[in-house]
Amino acid sequence: MSTKVNKIGVLTSGGDSPGMNAAIRAVVRTGIYYGLEVFGIMRGYSGIIEDDMFQMSSRSVANIIQRGGTILKTARCKEFYNEEGRKKAFANLQKRGINGLVVIGGDGSFTGAYKLSKEFGIPCIGIPGTIDKDLYGTDFTLGFDTAANTAVQSIDKIRDTADSHDRLFIVEVMGRHAGYIALHSGIATGAEHILMPEVNTTIEEIISSLSEQEKRKKLVNLVIVAEGYMPDPSNPKIKGANEVARLLEERLKGLEIRVTILGHIQRGGPPSCIDRLIASRMGYHAVESLLEGRYNVMVGILNNNMHYTPLEIAIREKQKMGEDWLDIVKILAS
Repeated sequence: MSTKVNKIGVLTSGGDSPGMNAAIRAVVRTGIYYGLEVFGIMRGYSGIIEDDMFQMSSRSVANIIQRGGTILKTARCKEFYNEEGRKKAFANLQKRGINGLVVIGGDGSFTGAYKLSKEFGIPCIGIPGTIDKDLYGTDFTLGFDTAANTAVQSIDKIRDTADSHDRLFIVEVMGRHAGYIALHSGIATGAEHILMPEVNTTIEEIISSLSEQEKRKKLVNLVIVAEGYMPDPSNPKIKGANEVARLLEERLKGLEIRVTILGHIQRGGPPSCIDRLIASRMGYHAVESLLEGRYNVMVGILNNNMHYTPLEIAIREKQKMGEDWLDIVKILAS
């Protein structure tokens, strides 16, 4: 292995996700194993600009693999969006002698890493940390499995109540631009309807389906809505479960509707076994990539094999939802 990279920084940026701590732990311990100095950077790119960094040891990451959130904190840094902010960040990295970065986050975080690398030649590796599972080039993102399981547990409890009442229950899960949490939790809980940003399902279609189910005396009506779902794409201000409920109440007089918004409960809690494993695997391979001279890529897992996607492509492309999933939703909810 090449030893050109001898001091690396690790940061978490954007929205937090369960598994970030496990990834930090893997990066720190793998780096130390190979004789690197590893610096923790606080609050994402803000920490580079403010020179809020500290050298980490194996003990720094003891007893964190089971914790949600991120011990390095996270923030969105507007100053880093402009070139002057990035120049300041680069100067602080130079002062510390840091010549490699591991960035744990989503596409916005990777955009920052890509610009820093392109402008100043800092080798960067991205680890996909987002509960949305919307990044191109990987079957898994840190936190998605935990978030989906949290949603499933909550929806199962709501279904118990739905079984006891003649009402329509609408549950909103996270997903501003991606419906994977809605898709997976909806299928796993047997939801009658799953509404996602990727599929243009109209209110008329929902009403028609509800009417058909009423004819068949279907006892439970459970609708899972991704927060970014828009019943009318021409009006982007109308989105989410409350708007769906309002539109249905206007059209279906007398229908009792209850709305539950799960919100940030999906971000928190101990990461699942899967999230701990993929975080550990990705963190290890992120350091290996830096040492091998494979720079400016996102570390992902495709078909259970490590896959390295150039950051530029990971930023530009989006994960596409397979048609087979949509068929499964349609058939199993009938």
